[in-house]
Amino acid sequence: MTRTESRIESSSTQAIEDTTIERAAARPRLTTLILLSALAVLPVNMILPSLPKIAAAFHADFALVNLSVAGFSIVTAALEAIGGAISDRFGRRPVVLTALSIFIVASIGCALAPNIGIFLLCRMMQACIGPCYSVALVIIKETSNDREAASKFGYLAMGWALAPMVGPLFGGSLDELFGWQASFVVLAILGIAAFLLSLHELKGSRPPSSGMGRNYLTSYELLLRSQRFWAYTLCMACSMGVLYIFLGGAPLTIGDTLGGSSALLGFYMGLVPAGFIFGSYLAGRYAARIRLGTILVMARLLTCIGLATGLALSLSGATHILALFGPCIFIGLGNGLTMPAANSGAMSVRADMVGTAAGLAAAMRISGGALIGSFAGLLLARSPTIQTLFALMLVSAVLAQLMALWAAFVERHARQPE
Repeated sequence: MTRTESRIESSSTQAIEDTTIERAAARPRLTTLILLSALAVLPVNMILPSLPKIAAAFHADFALVNLSVAGFSIVTAALEAIGGAISDRFGRRPVVLTALSIFIVASIGCALAPNIGIFLLCRMMQACIGPCYSVALVIIKETSNDREAASKFGYLAMGWALAPMVGPLFGGSLDELFGWQASFVVLAILGIAAFLLSLHELKGSRPPSSGMGRNYLTSYELLLRSQRFWAYTLCMACSMGVLYIFLGGAPLTIGDTLGGSSALLGFYMGLVPAGFIFGSYLAGRYAARIRLGTILVMARLLTCIGLATGLALSLSGATHILALFGPCIFIGLGNGLTMPAANSGAMSVRADMVGTAAGLAAAMRISGGALIGSFAGLLLARSPTIQTLFALMLVSAVLAQLMALWAAFVERHARQPE
């Protein structure tokens, strides 16, 4: 080896080491990213137990106050797509800090609102926290390969699932002890904590060096031309559709079998989020060792088998509560395995548009799942039976299975040498 070649090799090695050190120094702790993802969904239903008191405090119709939940979700879906694209243009850190700043101000505004109009305005502003979940995914994706990212996404999804589970209980307890405003004060405090952590740990975040001249519509167009992006995203949307059908249909079709007990209904419906947490844990534990397409196919197959079993039991006349809710655990289990792998796949389509892909995929997942759930709700209203519920969930699960097979096929084709 000549002296010149040796010098070039030494320089290349040093550059790689410097890049590795810089990325490691810029990598925030996983616990911080879990906090960001949990905080992005905690406000959605934390105030549910307080809605009657909020309506009474403002002398407002309950349906109007309920917009603070439905409207929040709609605004979140829109901001997910916008926030991801903005983070590609200006960097992850500015988006997170701006979102948290608006969220803190909005939370305080909700607590101090003098009328229902100001309250709803501040509540919609709170939805700015939504893109923090997508940005947390992006940061993991940028510091990990596909399988490692899917593994870490699993742990992130556990926090994302726990937050809405404990949110109503936490919010209800605060309401009982200190009044409905206490929930918003606590959300503001959590926002401040997340802001300080992000200020300290997201210092290395910079916008991508390529593609800066591209406008947002062009970025969306490039992603929507990709078969891989559609396969992974539609798999998530159909998987969420199964969950939305269950959430909307279970109280209507299964509630009567519990004697009208809301507490028992809430307990058994909680088995699905519990299954999601377990599935997310499995994804976090094993996703780094298995191909994404394989995980998706296995996850959707589990859900299909569980729901097919539930449909068979309901058609046979089984009325035991575990025969009804037991198979539904596979909804959460399958989704817990699906979301980390599908998110990682969707964000791998374009290395220069990871944030845009994460935001657009989240918006399509939420809106697609809600659309499926709404259509199924119309059919359930005409035939509110347990058999209809399982049949509709199984149809959506089969669609998700087909999308998983498509994703696996596209992934395998992409890996083949040309």
